[in-house]
Amino acid sequence: MTAASRTYPWESLVGERLVTFRLMNSADKGLFTDFIRSLPERDNYYLMLDMHNDRSIDSWVRRVESGHAVSLIATEREHMIGFCDLHVTDVPWIRHTAEIHLNVSSAHRGMGLGRTLANEIFSIARERGLEKIWTRMAASQEPAQSVFQRLGFHTEALLSDFVKNADGRTEDLVIMSYDAGRYWGL
Repeated sequence: MTAASRTYPWESLVGERLVTFRLMNSADKGLFTDFIRSLPERDNYYLMLDMHNDRSIDSWVRRVESGHAVSLIATEREHMIGFCDLHVTDVPWIRHTAEIHLNVSSAHRGMGLGRTLANEIFSIARERGLEKIWTRMAASQEPAQSVFQRLGFHTEALLSDFVKNADGRTEDLVIMSYDAGRYWGL
């Protein structure tokens, strides 16, 4: 079943836990804010969102409302435990691409939740006709790079000394992509 034909919410066992999956909407702002702010600081440092700034979170929610972000959230007993989203654009020369973000709470990692979220988001991407999915992260985020490699992404570019870490030192930015024209391999 593809995402567009799927009825939300839907439930699935992830590990031994019953998880509800649904598309995020503006009413989920508080749920999203609580989730983002509950993550360890090292998980939030490289987000494309200032989690301490309510206006930044409002902007994220407006992207969801406008359709420029499609966000799938995972909840367990009404608590958000993960999300995966696509950020799309109307700019003609790159509208066939989308940036993906994926985050799962520390307590729910290693159970396949991230893979389930990504699979569903990939279905949404295919239905939207997207051809390339990409992500960016600091070079020191090796566990995140491994997750995306297992999802079929490969490194496209390395931008030297492009980001500053929490200690104020520069490090490389890794850009990884997935070619949607190939088998999704999930």
